Amino acid sequence: MIDKQTVLVCGGAGYIGSHVVRCLLEKGRQVLVLDNLSTGHSLAVPKDVLLIKGSIGQADLLEKVFAEHRVKAVVHLCARSLVGESVGDPLGYYENNICQGWVLLRSMVDCGVQKMVFSSTAAVYGNPQVIPLTEDHPTQPLNPYGFSKLAFERMLVDCGSAYGLRWVALRYFNAAGSMPDGSIGEDHRPESHLIPLVLKAALKIKHPELAESFPDDLRVFGSDYPTPDGTCIRDYIHVCDLAEAHLLALDYLDSGRESAVMNLGNGRGFSVKQVIQACREITGMPIECELSPRRPGDPAVLVSDSVRATRELGWQPRYNKLSEIISSAWDFHRRFPRGFPEG
Repeated sequence: MIDKQTVLVCGGAGYIGSHVVRCLLEKGRQVLVLDNLSTGHSLAVPKDVLLIKGSIGQADLLEKVFAEHRVKAVVHLCARSLVGESVGDPLGYYENNICQGWVLLRSMVDCGVQKMVFSSTAAVYGNPQVIPLTEDHPTQPLNPYGFSKLAFERMLVDCGSAYGLRWVALRYFNAAGSMPDGSIGEDHRPESHLIPLVLKAALKIKHPELAESFPDDLRVFGSDYPTPDGTCIRDYIHVCDLAEAHLLALDYLDSGRESAVMNLGNGRGFSVKQVIQACREITGMPIECELSPRRPGDPAVLVSDSVRATRELGWQPRYNKLSEIISSAWDFHRRFPRGFPEG
């Protein structure tokens, strides 16, 4: 019989984590959230879900939570995740993403919690040698963020061999979108992701009185890449499809199957200019952008091969049109033009 006892979602008040929590609840899972709210939002957590404020680096807290709530699985989404910031503050990224991750794993092993679904990233691959990227592609991360995620994946492998920990590492491509009802969505402070930045530029036109709340003029980094329109091409995956994959990964582990790494993407790429044009059409706003030089380390094209997740998890993205992804994100940003009304 599949064991469906409590799942601890670490980072469950964040963008992807809050969608994972909703998905787990809809499927009848017992859920509690651990989040230090450094980037997450308490309003993103349903009122009937216990939110424990704390970090994965607090061993005493983790052991208390594991014991009191009979936790049987962990979904780990706690990470600092800005590439540029990781280059400027590598030790901060290693401390959060590796050292605190070590505390989480140590506590899990000590308390007999033997299943984890880990939020990894396509940044572990570095510059692609072939497109689309499969899980067997060499891993040569270009920045401390990608390296920290790869290092944690290695810790999972070693803990599996030594202690019997079973895990699934999900390597995301570009998450975007929001819940269909617009109740939760992407609210990073500061924001660095393309789709919300473009939509905030549209809001700046729509609500000039709120201009001080929005970022500076929209910038496109690089227009001379070897792509059809000269701008970078990326694979965008709806956040609800990502959330569904976490549920399926837990079911996969519950059924006794082997640990695995799996890509999560749509398998289609869209350029920066295509994204901006789609946002213009959906918002009805004449969004302008400024062309800037390339950023170091940005590959021209990143597109996923997610056949393994489809085959092993039975996962199939429901939102495979760029317009659907952007429209759902626009619903959230129109509802919360300043972001969640807290903090």
